Amino acid sequence: MTTAEELVAATAATVNGLGARFYFHPATLAKGKELGLDGFRFYVLGRGGVLGDVEPAVITSAFGYFNPGLVAKMWDSAKETMNPREAARVHLECNADIGRSALGGVDGLAEFCDAAEQVVADQNPAGLALYAGIAAEPLPDDLPGRAMHLLAVHRELRGSIHLAVIVAGGMHAAVAHALRRPNDVEMFGWPADLEVPDDAAERLAEIDRITDERTADAYESLSDEQRSAFVRGVAAIDAAFAD
Repeated sequence: MTTAEELVAATAATVNGLGARFYFHPATLAKGKELGLDGFRFYVLGRGGVLGDVEPAVITSAFGYFNPGLVAKMWDSAKETMNPREAARVHLECNADIGRSALGGVDGLAEFCDAAEQVVADQNPAGLALYAGIAAEPLPDDLPGRAMHLLAVHRELRGSIHLAVIVAGGMHAAVAHALRRPNDVEMFGWPADLEVPDDAAERLAEIDRITDERTADAYESLSDEQRSAFVRGVAAIDAAFAD
């Protein structure tokens, strides 16, 4: 028997990695270059484009961890080259193509997709803007592309929940980011000497615990068989890329 809590413990880190695998993949970077967008701008416009042609502040609210000024610079300049919704579709197709290149022989993709889609069908998207945007995008018809798309959707599910918990916990997202990725603070537009409160690590640990609980809630509607299929599917997909 696989509980929702066990599912999250077993898959959260792997889904986080697999769901972001395409962001700066060489094939994605090549597609962005073909469209006239560098890697960072294609990432911002493609990932945020599911929210539509909106103001930069909307993207900042959904991304959470980036300095608003950096988001505005990337978003506005990228929009001069390509429509956000179109960029999102192309960006997600890059993800599906990566799945098609590696997952054709993976067993259990149909069962994984069935479970992953059930979660999306049952999830209330209230307060989870970036997740809601990607979850509303059409699913690829083929299993390898569909599985990779769903991994990106589930990554945004946990990510959106986590950001909401950070805000509810009274922590600035930049502080959470500095604790999680101390070497990437400046890359996200914040000063290298960003002040981190003494109790921040302890507070983030509690935020992570609550994130796990709330994420597990999303998988409660699955049957035990579906939860097991989800766990097996994530492991099999991860192994396929490792090979």
